[in-house]
Amino acid sequence: MSKTHFPAREPFSARGVEAPTLVFESNADASKYAARQIANLIRERNAFGKSAALGLVAGSSPMGVYQELVRFYEEEGLNLSNVHIFMVNEYYGVDSDRLQSLRRWLLENFVSKTNVQLKNVHCFDANVSSEDLETSCLQYEREIAQAGGLDFLLLGVAVNGAVGFNEPYTSKKSRTRLATLDHQTRLDAASLFFSESNVPTHGLTIGFGTMLEAKKIVVLAFGDKKASVIQRALEDPISDDIPAGWLRTHDDVSFIVDKNAASALKDVATPWRVRRVEWNDSLVKRAALWLCEQSGKSLLKLTDSDFRAHGLHSLLRDVGPASVVSERVFTQMMGTIALHPCGSEKRRVLTFSPHPDDDVISMGGTMIRLVDDGHELHVAYMTSGNIAVNDYDARRIGDLLVEINREYGLGDNKCETAGSANFENFVESKIISPLLQKKPGDVDSRESLDLKRLIRWSEARAADRVCGIPEERVHFLNLPFYDTGTVEKKPASEEDRKMVRDLIESIDPEVVFVAGDLSDPHGTHRVCALVVFSVLEQMKKEGKKIPEILLYRGAWQEWPLDQIEIAVPLSPKDSEKKREAIFRHASQKDGALFLGDDAREFWQRAEDRNLATAAAYNRIGLPEYYAVEAFVHWDGTFDY
Repeated sequence: MSKTHFPAREPFSARGVEAPTLVFESNADASKYAARQIANLIRERNAFGKSAALGLVAGSSPMGVYQELVRFYEEEGLNLSNVHIFMVNEYYGVDSDRLQSLRRWLLENFVSKTNVQLKNVHCFDANVSSEDLETSCLQYEREIAQAGGLDFLLLGVAVNGAVGFNEPYTSKKSRTRLATLDHQTRLDAASLFFSESNVPTHGLTIGFGTMLEAKKIVVLAFGDKKASVIQRALEDPISDDIPAGWLRTHDDVSFIVDKNAASALKDVATPWRVRRVEWNDSLVKRAALWLCEQSGKSLLKLTDSDFRAHGLHSLLRDVGPASVVSERVFTQMMGTIALHPCGSEKRRVLTFSPHPDDDVISMGGTMIRLVDDGHELHVAYMTSGNIAVNDYDARRIGDLLVEINREYGLGDNKCETAGSANFENFVESKIISPLLQKKPGDVDSRESLDLKRLIRWSEARAADRVCGIPEERVHFLNLPFYDTGTVEKKPASEEDRKMVRDLIESIDPEVVFVAGDLSDPHGTHRVCALVVFSVLEQMKKEGKKIPEILLYRGAWQEWPLDQIEIAVPLSPKDSEKKREAIFRHASQKDGALFLGDDAREFWQRAEDRNLATAAAYNRIGLPEYYAVEAFVHWDGTFDY
């Protein structure tokens, strides 16, 4: 099934911000819009026989922009042969052939797929000596000047407000230079380097002084993680600790964001504070729950005075007095509580888990409840999760295999098919030695990746046993898009979709749970969800019945209170059993590779989140439960 290219839907312009800000329904729409701006500039310059100088960044945020530009090149004949590209930043000391090189990323994901000439791609010398560093940076500035300055600068914003490698407290007048990387920046890059300790301490970057001389600047921000920094950069007074705020001083800058990154802006979070609104059910609920938070009162204790004191006069006027509004929202929230989330009638249920532990981390209590209720629960692990296994875990299991073979001689027949003289030599040469010899950030050998895959699979089986799911209802898909051995994945293919469809058709589920973390443009959770959605879209076109789809959130966040549609209460016993299931994923405890910027273990995050959701329900005056897992219904849109 080929990917359909829809025109970008119209955004809305956020009010109450200090720079033009366009909010799109999805990052795909936003990327199309930004790409069209770049393509129009290139066509305009080509018409006059002139070149366009672009300042570009690497990473997940601009990926959709580059994909759309490649499409313009392939399908619409966009000529990029005269385009000059200047990279915004690069890790210092990382060779250009390394997987972590930003130069390599840009060449592989954009330049090599178009007719951009390599001689027109300007990159930093990541290995320049300290003695030649200043000269190299000055030369980079001269190259930008010789190109006539940057016509278009495409940027992203880090969660700490950094732009390029211009970290917090960077001077507005800074130029191209070597910059010391902030702790948060190194933490954000830890997955790319397989460990924070492997991330370089310095990077080369153009400075704010250079950036602000560009003729046009477009800033991309996608996902919930960017919401706080976007709000501060666009609404708060400019401060040195959020350097992205300096960009709003440019004469021709625009922030291109999706609804998730814009979610903390007043015009999105509390639109009634900046403009006239039409009070629909969703907005009434959000306003009433917001008022509970602001006033410290539960729903049924709110008064007209509370509404007026917080600027909600129009809600009282258009919907009714406090008692009417509060009772309406109270009834809606009570209706979300589901002690038996799939009903009392026995049903076939399928949970798609992007990685081998997302299911129990995110909805382990609900899985236990579904089994207890007698439903036929299946779990499908969409990817192997092998790159999240530490080398020392793989080596420990490798050592165990060697010792078992020495003790029982079990592996000799198997090792012949692997082309090794004996099993012990096979494990030593193909798994243990490569693990000992590889450099930080290197890709594992195929055999090491396979062993790590089996480690994750064995842990998933053990966790499912805790939940009461029989082995025949546990399915390991190992979708090909994930199987690269690196953090960077391939696009989802027809093969991925076929595997998912075959499973859905074989089980014929009546309810399907899908990880709903759709913010990261190219994160595994998003790719997995969109594979499922594209399969369902095709089935719907063929007139086949579509199961009920419920979305859960992963280890990183929970649904906002006003968006929750199903809340499954958990008892202390349920939570304890869920924790036990998560503990079966031993390779993801005690220093897992991809913890991100949250130092808590995954089980701690899950437990704290479930407790917090229950507490939030109690604060608005609903029954007090020990813990709660939350879900929303899929809205049926196929945005991929």
